[in-house]
Amino acid sequence: MDEGAGAANTVSATIGSHHRGTNQSGMRDHNQRVVLTLLRERGGLAKTEIARLTNLSAQTASVIMRELEEDGLIVRGEPQRGKIGQPSIPLSLNPGGAFFLGLKVGRRSAECVLIDFVGSVRGMRSQAYGFPTPDGTVDFARRAVHELRAGLTEAEGRRIAGLGAAIPFELWNWAEQAGAPEDAMNAWRTSDLGAILRQEFSFPVYVQNDASSACGAELVFGALGPIRNFIYFYIGAFAGGGVVIDRRLHVGASGNAGALGSMPVPGPNGRPAQLIDVASLTILERTILGCGKPAGYLWTNPEDWAGETPDCSEWIKSAGAALAYAIVSAAAVFDFEAAVIDGWMPASIRTALVDAASGAILDIDTQGLTPPVVREGTVGIHARAIGGASLPLSDRFLTGQSQPIREY
Repeated sequence: MDEGAGAANTVSATIGSHHRGTNQSGMRDHNQRVVLTLLRERGGLAKTEIARLTNLSAQTASVIMRELEEDGLIVRGEPQRGKIGQPSIPLSLNPGGAFFLGLKVGRRSAECVLIDFVGSVRGMRSQAYGFPTPDGTVDFARRAVHELRAGLTEAEGRRIAGLGAAIPFELWNWAEQAGAPEDAMNAWRTSDLGAILRQEFSFPVYVQNDASSACGAELVFGALGPIRNFIYFYIGAFAGGGVVIDRRLHVGASGNAGALGSMPVPGPNGRPAQLIDVASLTILERTILGCGKPAGYLWTNPEDWAGETPDCSEWIKSAGAALAYAIVSAAAVFDFEAAVIDGWMPASIRTALVDAASGAILDIDTQGLTPPVVREGTVGIHARAIGGASLPLSDRFLTGQSQPIREY
């Protein structure tokens, strides 16, 4: 993206600030990001419509469109003929304009995904384990990236814009909950995953909390419509989440905002507990194993829990109740429009969990509050890996994404 010039103009107040372009000198990079963000959210648009929505002059918009087209980031569609005048030509994102890699490091499994410029998954590799180690993670990343890049042409490979790693921060603090050896998990204390990956690969590497990354995937690639403010829960081996306000992901100064797994909720026998101690798959696994039944399908087959049992139904009930308290507590802090629940689970289980949380909210005293509508996530089980891939996308091509990247 280059620098450029234009003439002054009045900014429209009818759209979000991240859709506003400027005709002032030296703002071409910003304008390109504004246009790419608009096309990502609204799909194909004609030049005149882009100029109107971004408040750019027709001349400035034409320059931006031409540069983006020359860079291979946007493509022309078929002419659309109206009743009068010349046919309009919609412009849209070019799927092959750029590629992004996402690495998810979970407590029980790892994934590496390759997505294109419109967010379509071009390839994925995964690995299940008892617990993650730094050396094992790097070995997996090295192998997975090599295999995924092999599926691209040489020209496409040069368009890889970066890799984003989505990983729980301070993994060593969760050894007991994850059932992992303390010595093995302590290796993460002195391991700088970002620095190691930057030595492995020639493209930029980003690191973000895994649950915040999943929330970022919902923000960038999700289908929530006009919702601008939502709280997000991702239920995996543990529970985590993220916060979106005015279409911006807020991760806080430490990169750990939205640490919803630590929210206090009623636990067993009504005693206070953290959300992760009630609404996490680790708790469901312990329950199933305690009944003498296998639970490996929880980690290896998230799209179809063939081993679904009444124990799962009981977990859904208790997890839904805990999520309801967390949602209501969040509503006391900020007036969220929606609470979004996604996770490492089949769609049917996610639906049941959303229904359980929605029903449990009705049993809570919400006087003085407006609880958000509880909705299912639209990205699905791979939200953390896809969210990792969204980090280089957001940093290099979008605007309005408040996502400081924490060095691990």
